Amino acid sequence: RAPSREVPRSQLTEKGPGSGAMGTVSGALGPEVAPDPPSGAPTPSAEPWLQRMLVLVLKASGMRVSLPEAAPVTVLLLQRYMAEGSPTLPSASCPAYYYDVTITDGTYQEKCFLAPQLNALVQRNGLGAGRRLKITQCSYMYNERSLSPGFVCIEELEILEGASAFAGPTSQLGICHTKTILPLKGGRKHYLPLWNNDDPFGEIWVERKPLREDEFKPISISILAMTWQSKCSFPPLRVRIIHKSRLRYFGKPNTKLDVPYQAYFDVADQSGMVLMVLWGSLCPEWYNSMKIGAALLLEKYAVKKSSIIQSSPEVLHMKRFNSIEIALNVRDPPAKINIIPEHKIKPEWKLPEVEYHFVTRSELDNLAQNQFCDIIGLVQYVGRVERKKKKGCVDDFWTYRWVHVVDGTSEQPFIIELFSTSQPDIFEQIYPMKYLVCTQMRVEQNISENGSSAAYLTTSMKTQMFFTGWHKGQPYIKDPKVQSFIQWMRTQEEASYVDRVVIGGYYRFPPLPRTFAEYCKNMNVLISLSEIEKEIDSLHYREQKHIAFQGIISAVRCVSCSSTSQDAPGESPMQVWYFSINSLCFQSTYFHKCCAQRYLKSSALQMTFFILAGNEEIADTSEKVHPQRMCPNSWESVLWTFVKSNLTQHLNFSKIFPESFPCKFNYAHKEVLLKQYNLQAAKFQPEKCLASEEMSHFENACPLEYYQVAILGVNHDIAIEVALLNDSYLFQVKEASQKAAPSHLKDTTPCQEALKQGGLSLPGRIFQITMICHMAVVPSLKISNCKWS
Repeated sequence: RAPSREVPRSQLTEKGPGSGAMGTVSGALGPEVAPDPPSGAPTPSAEPWLQRMLVLVLKASGMRVSLPEAAPVTVLLLQRYMAEGSPTLPSASCPAYYYDVTITDGTYQEKCFLAPQLNALVQRNGLGAGRRLKITQCSYMYNERSLSPGFVCIEELEILEGASAFAGPTSQLGICHTKTILPLKGGRKHYLPLWNNDDPFGEIWVERKPLREDEFKPISISILAMTWQSKCSFPPLRVRIIHKSRLRYFGKPNTKLDVPYQAYFDVADQSGMVLMVLWGSLCPEWYNSMKIGAALLLEKYAVKKSSIIQSSPEVLHMKRFNSIEIALNVRDPPAKINIIPEHKIKPEWKLPEVEYHFVTRSELDNLAQNQFCDIIGLVQYVGRVERKKKKGCVDDFWTYRWVHVVDGTSEQPFIIELFSTSQPDIFEQIYPMKYLVCTQMRVEQNISENGSSAAYLTTSMKTQMFFTGWHKGQPYIKDPKVQSFIQWMRTQEEASYVDRVVIGGYYRFPPLPRTFAEYCKNMNVLISLSEIEKEIDSLHYREQKHIAFQGIISAVRCVSCSSTSQDAPGESPMQVWYFSINSLCFQSTYFHKCCAQRYLKSSALQMTFFILAGNEEIADTSEKVHPQRMCPNSWESVLWTFVKSNLTQHLNFSKIFPESFPCKFNYAHKEVLLKQYNLQAAKFQPEKCLASEEMSHFENACPLEYYQVAILGVNHDIAIEVALLNDSYLFQVKEASQKAAPSHLKDTTPCQEALKQGGLSLPGRIFQITMICHMAVVPSLKISNCKWS
């Protein structure tokens, strides 16, 4: 983890030499210590360790035991679910979660509950599927409101150093199964995805419902809108699904609903369109089967006054009834839903067809802000998955990635900010050379004060995605622009695109404004350098965040990460760091002069660096990788030489992560590349693991070079070192205006230009915008009652 707040000394106990672990994280105190076997007693080593652990904890008087001689186990599965009761913090506005962990000793498997004080290990990806660890303290718990068996609660554990994945034969792991499909603690009836709440997850979600072919005489939407207040029950309603939203999870610790989900649909008949809302446990049963274009027969349903603000565009030839909504509930009344087979739909029903508004890339720049559109194209670039914290939430996140799509009508690609749309099978499997369709996309015209603009697309609540393999039977197939794109692709040579397709890497978009005043506008965004540590400490796994602070660029060094780089003439090579592709952390040093002590803290943190000064943006990006050699290009100010040894705080985040450099896409290893750039999987899949030396054989899409930049605080007492990565290798985005493009679109970075000139001619004080992204964390100390963030 990055430099974080210091844990009180009473809560820290360093592991002695030979412990074989990175550290112990504890969530409870006061256990009995498991006794060593008496002399001459038969050795129990033949018995699986997890079975022995169960015997020991059940025999303990307080059903809690310390296990100093614990054997290593492997994490097979992590499962997340909503906690019960009030939030831990009175001021918390968002729910808290529990985690169940399935582990194996190679012979026996056990599903355990993770003490809530250790949740931060999962949230920062320190404890993940495939990790090797030792359980050094545990207890046994029962649910007092249930007759179900008890379960083991992990209260203290050691994550083994250098054991990021199971190293033995796959056959030793067996099949990952659990003794119950329900969460261990509390009365929850289902699990959630590990990293967001937007995707359907688990066996409760039905993939396809049977079709219904009965005949009914339905009511129309228009008549329903006029008469609903005078009726208690309603005649059957026959409609077609026009739009479909992603899932919305509204569970909270004090929510008693078993399955707190809802989903929105725009449905229509010949008289108009209305909003339909699917509630509760009907979502797992019906959501996956309710596809766009499907015809429904609703026999039982409720009608109420609409409370939803309609964000979708109006369909030109269809009247919309905004005053009411159709509610499909488990009760009052219990909804009765039928999906009509396509071959049974009759022309006399006059069900409207799904309408699309496909646009080409050449037309995009002329669309208005917030206009909705649909696009199709060939995937050229897929970025890594990152997360953004939902507004006002503590533990809830949006997951998203950046994608480039080309359609042959422009030299520029569609740039798409693609959030999860409750279609994990598609979102996690997008890779270059696939045909991608995105519907109900919203236009963002990023217009700066000087009039230049960079248009891109972002998902809306009702966006749906489809790629190669999912297009068959979709209503858009007959759209003229879809057909035109298909015809264009038939004229293209695949080989001409293979060398240009890229996956992963850091991606910065939209471009920063050219002045700091334009960036902050009416917001008070500046923080002090001393507050950066607190900002970093609050980050979760793959969470992305921008921070802005003032400082003085005091030193710049060029670093080459290429293992084949030649030594500079007259200089001995300097080994800065080694980082393998599958490692989880690197060591950064935090020095506080007042304490006169050094703490090594583990982190996998990416800091992305931008500079804004005067009226022009003067610098770029960041991140961490392989054996690094110092290039002869470096610069250091006189001020830095004088003050660097007298700092009260010196933070260092100038290392680069391998996944920050993009790879040329390799279809033969697509599963490994997808695993690398998707989020950490909840379930361990050893067949998808690839040794770090094999990963190094993948071709890089850019030079493996970056800059280490030292920034001195305006009061000359604190400094921070960050990384600046030249991102000009990615597809360049031309602004609509003919004015000069910002420097981040040029062939050379400001650092390159400055180093060529022998120094930096910058103002005495400038504003820096730094993007930070937490990649993973592993504990390096023993912590009792761990409370991170």
